[in-house]
Amino acid sequence: MTTATAGERARDAVGGGEVPVRWVWLAAWPVTAVFVLSNAATPLYVLWQREMGFGRGTLTVVFACYIAGLLASLLVCGVVSDRIGRKPVLLPALGLALVACLVFATAGGVGALIAARLCTGIAVGAVVSAGMAAVTDVAGPARRRLAALLASCAMVFGAGLGPLLAGVLSETLPGPTVTVFAVEAVLLASAVVVVVRMPVRGAHEGHGGHGGGGRGAGRWVRVPGVPRGAGWQLALGIAVFAPGITATSFVLSLGPSLLAGLLGTGSRIVSGALAFAMFLSATGVQFAVRRLGRRTVLACGAGTTALGMAALLTAVHTGSVAALAGAALLAGAGQGMGQLGGLSLLNSAVPGARLAEANAALNVGGYLPAGLLPVSAGYLSDAVGLTTGATVFGTALTGLAVAGGGVVLLGRRRVSSRTAA
Repeated sequence: MTTATAGERARDAVGGGEVPVRWVWLAAWPVTAVFVLSNAATPLYVLWQREMGFGRGTLTVVFACYIAGLLASLLVCGVVSDRIGRKPVLLPALGLALVACLVFATAGGVGALIAARLCTGIAVGAVVSAGMAAVTDVAGPARRRLAALLASCAMVFGAGLGPLLAGVLSETLPGPTVTVFAVEAVLLASAVVVVVRMPVRGAHEGHGGHGGGGRGAGRWVRVPGVPRGAGWQLALGIAVFAPGITATSFVLSLGPSLLAGLLGTGSRIVSGALAFAMFLSATGVQFAVRRLGRRTVLACGAGTTALGMAALLTAVHTGSVAALAGAALLAGAGQGMGQLGGLSLLNSAVPGARLAEANAALNVGGYLPAGLLPVSAGYLSDAVGLTTGATVFGTALTGLAVAGGGVVLLGRRRVSSRTAA
């Protein structure tokens, strides 16, 4: 006889009771590890720009290639995960993330950066659909609110830790790009171990076909959606999450340029610290508002994003570093609340058999504008100057955030009683 591993014992318990809460936390680790990679390149762009000689427009295109890979992944990974299971999606995604680390570490031109960002985006698309759904699967029905909180915080904490880690390592150790991505490869390898041992149900266990369509319905490659009756919850989430993540995407892609202009420094530690503070704000605010009603969280998220854009406009017109830092913190808080509110609504309304696809749908709605608007702002900044480009972007995004908050406030009667605050 062989001795059962901890993961096997926990997996056996899934059908008969709740797994230990530590496994809910551990299940979120692969999300964190992949999102560390998602933004680890942010402080290094200034270094690559100097070595390769490309402008802000090209920089935002490199950034947007990540969005393109992510969106393409979301067309597939949510549906595939719901049909064949979480692990068969997560393990290849982690493998592709390790490939991205290798390409980043050896990049000699813009083409390599684009390839690495595409690989990263595909891996992230798998994680935001299958990985977040895996956290909910491990948590079980009684812990769905905890699962939404941990999955959302794992995403934003990893997104912030990546640039801070990269900034510090690249400034203090030799071989900056090799060192940064070697450390990230170790984090990803540990995530592989967690996924292998994770006590998640198999593809055909425990979910059934209740209330949302089975795993076999429809095409394998399609625009992800939600079961009938959950469309309004998805719309509310996107209305707030999309402006929030677009705001943080702008800070990530052009924040180092703004810092260089305002502070006269290209320090990778400073730009990494700004990004870390932004996502630390996104993490902390979710714990702070976790007991509030879902619509209240969404309304606060929309308002915070709008305030963040007002602070951004103040920063670019007055040269205030404090205003830029405030814009980053508010943008992070806006994304955090929009993300938590959206995931919580979906967790409350969508059965497990469609949850990965629903998560993918939320992220498609969020990442589309997050890819398009910062790229437009980057090229506009190259043409008319950073101040004008940032002003146009901030004004447009303020309008989107206010509109999203209006949708939440005006649509309260349409939210079903089971998801009401």
